[in-house]
Amino acid sequence: MRFEFIAAEKANYPIRLMCRVLQVSRAGFYAWLKRPAAAHTFKDQRLAVEIAAIYRENRGRYGSPRVHVELRERGYRTGRERVARLMREQRLRARHQRRYRITTDSGHGLPVSTNLLARRFTAAAPNRAWVTDITYIWTVEGWLYLAVMLDLFSRRVVGFALSERIDLKLARDALMMAIEQRQPPLGLLHHSDRGSQYASYKYRQMLDQHDMVCSMSRRADCWDNAVAESFFATLKVELVYPSQWRTRAQARAAIFEYIELYYNRRRKHSALGYRSPVEFEQRMEHFGERTQTRAELFLNKKAQQKTTNQRHLAA
Repeated sequence: MRFEFIAAEKANYPIRLMCRVLQVSRAGFYAWLKRPAAAHTFKDQRLAVEIAAIYRENRGRYGSPRVHVELRERGYRTGRERVARLMREQRLRARHQRRYRITTDSGHGLPVSTNLLARRFTAAAPNRAWVTDITYIWTVEGWLYLAVMLDLFSRRVVGFALSERIDLKLARDALMMAIEQRQPPLGLLHHSDRGSQYASYKYRQMLDQHDMVCSMSRRADCWDNAVAESFFATLKVELVYPSQWRTRAQARAAIFEYIELYYNRRRKHSALGYRSPVEFEQRMEHFGERTQTRAELFLNKKAQQKTTNQRHLAA
């Protein structure tokens, strides 16, 4: 440790002085400089370079858990504590979340629905339950509002819309995008807060036309829609807060890129075993097809045996 300190500070203090103060010989220090780095130190150095690369590829959005998963996928076998230590030494840390504000306009006389979701934030298959919400984003040009629709199965953003106005059209555009992309089956559970956009007659009529079941959070309870709130918190920490957009057009382009190219396809989600939403859906779809194929083979084999037995009995 003393030799390492001298090597790090030799540009600031004379080596002779530091050796005398630390009670080590100059000959010993120079001999230490000529030695090859220890195997563990060399591995740390290589690992630190890879960690920094992953951190910058994800624009400072990853903390040690996600960096650790990414390293393992790239073939590095190391512990999370070691990754956390090397990140601390390089002063690499994920951005911290800020508190979010409630913007829901629930002071209206429109009818509201019962909370059928009841904080069950998982789904057995895609397009069984969607959650939706609206948030605000500041640009120098003025406010921009974002409505999103997330599938609880994979946390994937299946629909979104951006507008200068926080109105019914914004909410309906996000819903229509989700419907067109996913073609959900009958009986999908649609959960939102009690905002006037979602409680309006035209929005609920749209849900009825597509045979969706309406569910709404309890009054002033953001935790009833925690998945949507969590997505907005992540979006703002990883994209909005570090940015300063001069125009709404710049913000639109950045948000589109974040949702479609990064969040849905690349960002590792802790609730999905550190897989991206798209990767999680693809894996589950493949697993389902493989299971179905095995079941079909089993049933076909049973049918063949039954037919053979019937032939033997007939003979």
